[in-house]
Amino acid sequence: MAALEHGRLSVREKVGYGLGDAAANFIFQTMVVFQLAFYTDTFGITAAAAGTLFLVVRVFDAGFDPLMGVVADRTETRWGKFRPWILWTAVPFGIMGFLAFTTPDLGPTGKLTYAYVTYILLMMVYSANNLPYSALSGVMTGDPIERTSLSSYRMVFAMASQLVIQGLALPMVKHFGEGNDARGYRITMGIFSVLAVIFFVITFLSTRERVRPDPRQKSSIRQDFADLLANGPWKAMFALTVILFITLALRGGVVLYFFKYYVRREDLFGWFNVVGTGATIISVVLSKTVAERVGKRRLFIWGLLGTVVFTVAFIALPADNLPLIFAMEALRQFAYGFTIPLLWAMMADVADFSEWKNHRRATAVIFSAIIFGLKAGLGFGGAIGGYLLDAYGYVPNAVQSAHSLLGIRLTTSVYPAIGFFLCAVCLYFYRIDASVETTMSRELGERREAFGTPLPSAP
Repeated sequence: MAALEHGRLSVREKVGYGLGDAAANFIFQTMVVFQLAFYTDTFGITAAAAGTLFLVVRVFDAGFDPLMGVVADRTETRWGKFRPWILWTAVPFGIMGFLAFTTPDLGPTGKLTYAYVTYILLMMVYSANNLPYSALSGVMTGDPIERTSLSSYRMVFAMASQLVIQGLALPMVKHFGEGNDARGYRITMGIFSVLAVIFFVITFLSTRERVRPDPRQKSSIRQDFADLLANGPWKAMFALTVILFITLALRGGVVLYFFKYYVRREDLFGWFNVVGTGATIISVVLSKTVAERVGKRRLFIWGLLGTVVFTVAFIALPADNLPLIFAMEALRQFAYGFTIPLLWAMMADVADFSEWKNHRRATAVIFSAIIFGLKAGLGFGGAIGGYLLDAYGYVPNAVQSAHSLLGIRLTTSVYPAIGFFLCAVCLYFYRIDASVETTMSRELGERREAFGTPLPSAP
């Protein structure tokens, strides 16, 4: 059993797992990059109303994640605990992704109600899908190096789908809409949603769960959460996740406005994202090799500090210097890309740390609490972005005032740079280094070999 837990995963299984994040990102990245602009400029609600929607829905949904974690940890099927949820939620996820970007023929109150209902349902399905998917990485292997490799595969596929979304989504909306953006979004999201369903099914079929809790472990929800709150590395990762996703949602939702109203070249927004995402993919691929040399925590800090420097530089970029704008985004994304696989690999290490210290494993609860922070961060970040646009006097589809343009530029540069710096500070309190990883891996492997849980059945 120890050999199976600590051996190398096949490329086929890593690719299959990675396709799951590609599937989720067909919808998730569209939400992060385009949903604020969709709601204000196409759907027809104000920036403040959209900001409130993001805050209410995402924070409400974040409370669903711990419940989902408890359910997932206690799911028992012939396919394991987490894989079945990827299959069960595939079609509902695709349907809600499509409906969330559909514009109904309703009045202002009806549209707002429709937006709340579809967005709540989409985020709940996202939780039921993505939480078990994320937890799956913690039970496919117990080897910390293989987990970093698995996370790298995952993020390469996530970045590839992000490349498609950011590079092709707007051109597809314009092409299919033929002047009607509402129709264009509906058709474009229909295509992405179908692809997502197909990829989720492939992920289910190609992965296996190998790391199992001690069969003598007694089920106790209270103890699961007590262990969580006593877990120092989890606290650091939770704080980091909240701040990081506030920052990503804040900047990600406003960059389109930066190109549309400051640079005045909305037609180049897709290429801007292609260049940045291409740079990200390079550093994601390099992340495993560099992390093995310098350690995950140290590389994470370096990547965040580099991101701070290149993000804040955007405040000084002239609107007419497109080569410099593109180059700065490539450098920013290259620095940030090193951190992307590390976040998820370190979450799995936190689950191991809890089992190592407490002799109890609650993988999904650990991940659910982190994803709770992710959702809350997205909610607050999206709300802050909408509120800042409103506070600086943003007017949809109009020439912006100097004050409004300043707000757009600050929200693209200085404000997110502060968030990335605070994330680096959080990692000062994360105490799992390379030596602790090695000790945990060895001792947990010995324990699991002793109780010898069986491998799951094939689907």
